[in-house]
Amino acid sequence: MLLTLDLDSEVPIYQQIRDRIVEAVADGALAEGTALPSTRQLGADLGINFHTVNKAYDLLRTQGFIRINRKTGAVVRRDASSGPAEDGYADEWQERLRTLLAEAVALGLGPREVTSRCETVLDSFAVSTRP
Repeated sequence: MLLTLDLDSEVPIYQQIRDRIVEAVADGALAEGTALPSTRQLGADLGINFHTVNKAYDLLRTQGFIRINRKTGAVVRRDASSGPAEDGYADEWQERLRTLLAEAVALGLGPREVTSRCETVLDSFAVSTRP
Protein backbone atom coordinates (compact mmCIF):
# COMPACT_ATOMS: atom_id res chain seq x y z
CA MET A 1 0.00 0.00 0.00
CA LEU A 2 1.43 3.33 -1.05
CA LEU A 3 0.68 6.16 1.35
CA THR A 4 2.19 9.60 1.16
CA LEU A 5 2.75 11.21 4.53
CA ASP A 6 4.14 14.61 5.46
CA LEU A 7 6.28 14.01 8.51
CA ASP A 8 6.71 17.78 8.98
CA SER A 9 2.97 18.46 8.96
CA GLU A 10 1.09 19.68 12.01
CA VAL A 11 -1.44 16.91 11.30
CA PRO A 12 -0.54 13.86 13.41
CA ILE A 13 0.84 10.91 11.45
CA TYR A 14 -1.94 8.56 12.61
CA GLN A 15 -4.51 11.06 11.28
CA GLN A 16 -2.68 11.28 7.96
CA ILE A 17 -2.72 7.47 7.66
CA ARG A 18 -6.43 7.43 8.45
CA ASP A 19 -7.13 10.18 5.93
CA ARG A 20 -5.10 8.55 3.13
CA ILE A 21 -6.90 5.22 3.64
CA VAL A 22 -10.33 6.90 3.59
CA GLU A 23 -9.31 8.76 0.42
CA ALA A 24 -8.16 5.47 -1.16
CA VAL A 25 -11.57 3.95 -0.42
CA ALA A 26 -13.33 6.98 -1.93
CA ASP A 27 -11.02 6.87 -4.96
CA GLY A 28 -11.84 3.22 -5.54
CA ALA A 29 -8.24 2.10 -4.87
CA LEU A 30 -9.42 0.12 -1.81
CA ALA A 31 -12.64 -1.84 -2.24
CA GLU A 32 -14.79 -3.58 0.33
CA GLY A 33 -13.00 -6.74 1.46
CA THR A 34 -9.50 -5.51 0.62
CA ALA A 35 -6.94 -6.58 3.22
CA LEU A 36 -4.72 -3.87 4.64
CA PRO A 37 -1.12 -4.49 5.67
CA SER A 38 -0.50 -5.46 9.28
CA THR A 39 0.32 -2.58 11.60
CA ARG A 40 3.89 -3.83 11.89
CA GLN A 41 4.30 -4.15 8.13
CA LEU A 42 2.84 -0.72 7.35
CA GLY A 43 4.91 0.82 10.13
CA ALA A 44 8.06 -0.74 8.68
CA ASP A 45 7.10 0.35 5.14
CA LEU A 46 6.56 3.93 6.30
CA GLY A 47 9.48 4.01 8.73
CA ILE A 48 7.25 4.78 11.71
CA ASN A 49 6.29 3.06 14.95
CA PHE A 50 3.63 0.37 14.49
CA HIS A 51 1.72 1.83 17.46
CA THR A 52 1.07 4.92 15.31
CA VAL A 53 -0.42 2.69 12.59
CA ASN A 54 -2.41 0.85 15.25
CA LYS A 55 -3.90 4.16 16.40
CA ALA A 56 -4.93 4.97 12.80
CA TYR A 57 -6.46 1.51 12.30
CA ASP A 58 -8.35 1.78 15.59
CA LEU A 59 -9.77 5.13 14.49
CA LEU A 60 -10.79 3.63 11.12
CA ARG A 61 -12.42 0.72 12.97
CA THR A 62 -14.43 2.89 15.33
CA GLN A 63 -15.57 5.03 12.38
CA GLY A 64 -16.76 1.94 10.50
CA PHE A 65 -14.28 1.99 7.62
CA ILE A 66 -12.48 -1.25 8.47
CA ARG A 67 -12.99 -4.38 10.53
CA ILE A 68 -10.20 -6.05 12.44
CA ASN A 69 -9.90 -9.58 13.73
CA ARG A 70 -7.03 -11.87 14.63
CA LYS A 71 -7.61 -14.24 11.74
CA THR A 72 -7.96 -11.85 8.77
CA GLY A 73 -6.31 -8.71 10.13
CA ALA A 74 -7.57 -5.32 8.98
CA VAL A 75 -10.00 -5.40 6.06
CA VAL A 76 -11.94 -2.61 4.35
CA ARG A 77 -15.47 -2.89 5.72
CA ARG A 78 -17.32 -0.87 3.12
CA ASP A 79 -16.85 1.34 0.11
CA ALA A 80 -19.03 3.71 -1.90
CA SER A 81 -20.80 0.80 -3.60
CA SER A 82 -21.74 -0.83 -0.27
CA GLY A 83 -25.09 0.93 -0.09
CA PRO A 84 -26.39 3.82 1.95
CA ALA A 85 -24.56 5.09 5.02
CA GLU A 86 -25.58 3.80 8.42
CA ASP A 87 -28.31 5.63 10.33
CA GLY A 88 -27.09 8.82 11.95
CA TYR A 89 -23.89 9.03 9.92
CA ALA A 90 -25.03 11.96 7.76
CA ASP A 91 -25.91 14.05 10.82
CA GLU A 92 -22.57 13.32 12.51
CA TRP A 93 -20.71 14.06 9.27
CA GLN A 94 -22.57 17.34 8.85
CA GLU A 95 -21.38 18.51 12.26
CA ARG A 96 -17.75 17.83 11.29
CA LEU A 97 -18.35 19.52 7.93
CA ARG A 98 -19.71 22.58 9.72
CA THR A 99 -16.42 22.99 11.57
CA LEU A 100 -14.35 22.54 8.41
CA LEU A 101 -16.47 25.08 6.54
CA ALA A 102 -16.28 27.48 9.48
CA GLU A 103 -12.47 27.34 9.23
CA ALA A 104 -12.64 28.23 5.52
CA VAL A 105 -15.03 31.13 6.10
CA ALA A 106 -13.10 32.41 9.11
CA LEU A 107 -9.93 32.46 7.01
CA GLY A 108 -11.55 34.43 4.21
CA LEU A 109 -12.81 31.93 1.63
CA GLY A 110 -16.12 32.98 0.14
CA PRO A 111 -19.14 30.70 -0.39
CA ARG A 112 -18.56 30.37 -4.16
CA GLU A 113 -14.93 29.39 -3.72
CA VAL A 114 -15.80 26.89 -1.00
CA THR A 115 -18.52 25.35 -3.18
CA SER A 116 -16.21 25.23 -6.20
CA ARG A 117 -13.47 23.53 -4.24
CA CYS A 118 -15.94 21.01 -2.78
CA GLU A 119 -17.15 20.16 -6.29
CA THR A 120 -13.56 19.76 -7.52
CA VAL A 121 -12.75 17.34 -4.72
CA LEU A 122 -15.95 15.34 -5.20
CA ASP A 123 -15.29 15.10 -8.93
CA SER A 124 -11.79 13.75 -8.22
CA PHE A 125 -13.10 10.54 -6.65
CA ALA A 126 -13.24 7.52 -8.96
CA VAL A 127 -16.67 6.56 -7.71
CA SER A 128 -19.10 9.25 -8.74
CA THR A 129 -20.84 10.70 -5.73
CA ARG A 130 -22.93 13.10 -7.79
CA PRO A 131 -26.23 12.43 -9.51
